[in-house]
Amino acid sequence: MDILILGAGAVGLSLAARLSRVSDVHAVCRQKHADIIRTNGFRMTGIWGEETSFFSCGEDVPKNRDFDHIFISSKSTATRSICEQFADMIKGKEVVSLQNGIGNEEIIAEYTDNVIGGTIITGFEWTGDASVHVSVESGPMQLGRFPSGMDANVQKLADVLQQAGVPVSTTDNIKGALWSKALYNCALNPLGAIMSVPYGKLENPHAWSIIEGMVHEAFRIMDAEKVLLPWDSAPQYLKYLKEYQLPNTRAHHSSMLQDLAACKRTEIEFLNGAVVQRAKEYAIDVPYNAFITSQIHFMEDLRTNSN
Repeated sequence: MDILILGAGAVGLSLAARLSRVSDVHAVCRQKHADIIRTNGFRMTGIWGEETSFFSCGEDVPKNRDFDHIFISSKSTATRSICEQFADMIKGKEVVSLQNGIGNEEIIAEYTDNVIGGTIITGFEWTGDASVHVSVESGPMQLGRFPSGMDANVQKLADVLQQAGVPVSTTDNIKGALWSKALYNCALNPLGAIMSVPYGKLENPHAWSIIEGMVHEAFRIMDAEKVLLPWDSAPQYLKYLKEYQLPNTRAHHSSMLQDLAACKRTEIEFLNGAVVQRAKEYAIDVPYNAFITSQIHFMEDLRTNSN
């Protein structure tokens, strides 16, 4: 199998390293990473093991290669531009979104009829150029045909990932899986960024009351969109978040906090912002999510305008 990974950062390069064991792979990444990978290899440490991998990579895509599957692993803010840049290559291909938030698959579906949704709840942290530490994992990668269903092509890709040593499962309800992950990120990511604290600190009752408000609002939107989840209600999910997800990522710092520190735009519009946008369609009031979205945009503007 020949696999292309577009927008390869810490997640995409780690995936390329694993896939290079069992398939042909090319990762489109920043040149500074590609130069190191070609000479010294890509260095991975942590719960996925310690290894150094060499694989095809660079800022461009090699010519005369017919890729079987194309992953997009970029920030959600780059999904549209990547699809535009590689539109001719994406057209008609099996394209997998392995990104945060809600809405990426809908964008990709404008460029190909063959969309696979994916979730990954694993912590990938840069330890240097072309060097990543895999810190935490709350479950396997999930793949499914978007917006719903399963088929042989999805299963074939899952089998290859499994052979490469990537924990993976398949689902015929990928939309539910995407919203399940988005719930976790909506609840913890922006508030952790605003307060500059690791997730464990958000157990504070004042913070938790805000999280409860955001989650209850998100459930109202999912009810309107008839999204099927593992939890029947917001209180059931909040119990799962507090007793399982939060303890497993207690020391983790928000990716939005890292983006803001680097004066980058965050993925807020694909998380709480997506809740706000969908709420407008259903005339549902979501003040908690609206406020947190505006607060993150305010912080983005402060940092962008100061540089």
